[in-house]
Amino acid sequence: MKTIDAIIFDLGGVLIDWNPEYVYLDVFNGNREKMQWFFDNICTNDWNENQDAGYPMAKATEERIALFPEWESEIKMFYGCWEDMLGDAISETVEILDKLIKSNNYKVVALTNWSAETFPIALKKFDFLHWFEGIIVSGEEKTRKPFDTIYHLTLNRFDIKAEHSIFIDDNLRNIEAANNLGINGIHFKSPKQLIKQLKTYNINL
Repeated sequence: MKTIDAIIFDLGGVLIDWNPEYVYLDVFNGNREKMQWFFDNICTNDWNENQDAGYPMAKATEERIALFPEWESEIKMFYGCWEDMLGDAISETVEILDKLIKSNNYKVVALTNWSAETFPIALKKFDFLHWFEGIIVSGEEKTRKPFDTIYHLTLNRFDIKAEHSIFIDDNLRNIEAANNLGINGIHFKSPKQLIKQLKTYNINL
């Protein structure tokens, strides 16, 4: 069995609940079909991820409004109401993080796709973000998952060997990219499932 000495956590969807539905479900009066159309066609995931890679939010908003002027108010809300999309910590995963850090057996860091403009809000809200040995924030590095560059950056900055590390992310695309570089990936679905998966690497909590 491989010896694991480093664990890399994603943040959103693993340790932090972030969901634009918290804002837009009200905007669309509970109509999920209309809301989903908006996410699929106007403020898309690809568009948001561009800001996660360091593109200025104000500029991105202006450009989107130029493309879809009839949706101006709704587009402005995406970043104007961003803090309202930020939910609570996923407490059971935070407990797992706490146990891993307190065991002193692992280097524990984070790798997140997150805009550099909004990440300070999360740092103020969630104390556990200060527990990590370090955090790679995509917006600060001007690149993002699933591009190889950000994984290499994480391994090099924290002196981590790919084959001796585990990367936990709720996005399968990001896990597959890590696997291609020799990093052991766990596709996060729930805290209970994470505990079971960690056991397969002889990590017992």
